Amino acid sequence: MTRHTDIAALAAGVKDGQRRALARAITLVESGRADHRAQALELLGQLGTERQALRIGLSGTPGVGKSTFIESFGLMLTGVGLRVAVLAVDPSSARSGGSILGDKTRMEHLSRDPNAFIRPSPSQTQLGGVARRTREAVTLCEAAGFDIVLIETVGVGQSETMVAQMADLFLLLLAPAGGDELQGVKRGIMEMADLILVNKADGELKPQATRTCADYAGALRLLRKRPQDPDGFPKALTVSALETNGLSEAWEQMQELSNWRRESGVWDRTRLDQASYWFGEDIRQGLLQILQDDPATRARIAQAEAALREGATSPAAAAESVLAPIKLALQ
Repeated sequence: MTRHTDIAALAAGVKDGQRRALARAITLVESGRADHRAQALELLGQLGTERQALRIGLSGTPGVGKSTFIESFGLMLTGVGLRVAVLAVDPSSARSGGSILGDKTRMEHLSRDPNAFIRPSPSQTQLGGVARRTREAVTLCEAAGFDIVLIETVGVGQSETMVAQMADLFLLLLAPAGGDELQGVKRGIMEMADLILVNKADGELKPQATRTCADYAGALRLLRKRPQDPDGFPKALTVSALETNGLSEAWEQMQELSNWRRESGVWDRTRLDQASYWFGEDIRQGLLQILQDDPATRARIAQAEAALREGATSPAAAAESVLAPIKLALQ
């Protein structure tokens, strides 16, 4: 088969909702090979952007129960006839580059649901809590006809807010805790969250979860109202992924907010802003790759790094010695 025919067949399989075709397509867009990148762009071009799912980004503190929440929430959604895709980003080892990719194991019941699709991906060297091509994987899931795409980040932190640049709703999942955790969750991620869900609101932790939720609700009232929100948002709610309590109420709030954003035009404006953001990111990443692939630039980098290790220069001066010839060539 010619390459075009192969990509056309793959695109047709994705549009038909074939799980194997979708998995192959995501593998293709995640590949770093130049020939695969050309094929991925051809595939994305053939699929188009006609179908739109509700994209829900999810981050949370370590041990908060993100996988348990996603499984319980996903099963609730498939139970009412919705098709759910989960894109879970696992942290990669800085030493070996490997990832465990154990999300399917942690979501055993959801992974067997015929209306669900779970795809773990390594974060590799990408900051922001998501993999570099997660955004394109979301597009593929939309083309495959999924109604909801859940994007789970590697964990909460100051860089994990990048998921907000590819989601329609951003959920922050937190555990019952006192003031220390409230101080630990910085203002940046609080300002981006559409809903704060205090998980593990069951058993002995339920009273503490209720108090914690009230603390976060008070903190949210101190933040400046955002133009993309109706009155009352963002909100803090309690949920129990283990006992499935509060999930339907949280889903109702997500629907209310997403419907308001569609009707008010915020949805379309946000997606255009996100497309512009990723356009800039792709240019930056592409320019960096061009420089890394240039033999002369690589030689200057090696020379500058050797001088740096010998103590003959500073990091800033070493970087300038690499960039100066490039700046001169562009003038």
